[in-house]
Amino acid sequence: MSALDELAGRTAVVTGAGSGIGLGLAVHAGTLGMNVVLAELDEERLEAAVATVRATGARVLGVPTDVGDPTSVEDLAQTAYATFGDVAVLINNAGIEAVGHVWDFEPERWSRMMRVNTDGAFHGIRSFVPRMGASQQTSYVVNVASVAAVSAGPFNAAYHASKHALLALTECLHLESQIAFPQLQVSVVCPGSVTTRIFEDASLSGDDETGGPRQMLDYLRHMLSTEGLSPAEVAEIVFAGMAAGDFWILPHPEQFAELAGARAEQLLHRRAPALPVFE
Repeated sequence: MSALDELAGRTAVVTGAGSGIGLGLAVHAGTLGMNVVLAELDEERLEAAVATVRATGARVLGVPTDVGDPTSVEDLAQTAYATFGDVAVLINNAGIEAVGHVWDFEPERWSRMMRVNTDGAFHGIRSFVPRMGASQQTSYVVNVASVAAVSAGPFNAAYHASKHALLALTECLHLESQIAFPQLQVSVVCPGSVTTRIFEDASLSGDDETGGPRQMLDYLRHMLSTEGLSPAEVAEIVFAGMAAGDFWILPHPEQFAELAGARAEQLLHRRAPALPVFE
């Protein structure tokens, strides 16, 4: 029996499950025969997502959740455990985008990016990992970062900063789990282009100068719509990597290798980052 087969009848919790990658992951968990807990702030999206996952035949629970609020995430954990018992898979997926010059970010807008993209995973770890670690069964924590975690770009400082922090958080969790909870498998997902709503939902600030924030946002929207993997494809890659025990789960391995290689050269030779070209 494979590691994926052994997930049948166990429970997965997915944050940001109302659309995009999160919904794809929740649907895939349902097709594996798992109980699925969907956490999502937007209650209308949550309701629709619950119906979609339920169509797989899974037992499904939707929990309105603000991952930036530790009390809300603790309520999510208590509800998941009270409903289904032990949680086998926690996927910290919730994430948002905001585009603009870094000096144009209002403090609250910057803070919200960090609360959702980085603190949201920390809150999930804090509420779920001790409970998961108390079980002797193999369990999995998966944090969804981005290729932005190993790169930098203009007009996207908050997103890059939040994903760099999430990668470091995940690396530290991996090391600490080896000591305290060796049965806990920790993974980080670093996708590139995926056909989601993230840039449709992104906030924008700044003027319309040539090569500015709006041009970059238009470029990113076009790239996702024409080159992106589907959430279902990403979900299949994530669960396969998780079951294989991979720390690095890379839906776009070539893009990751290019960006990580450039980053390594930049650090090794102490070079300043180079401007990308958006065409």
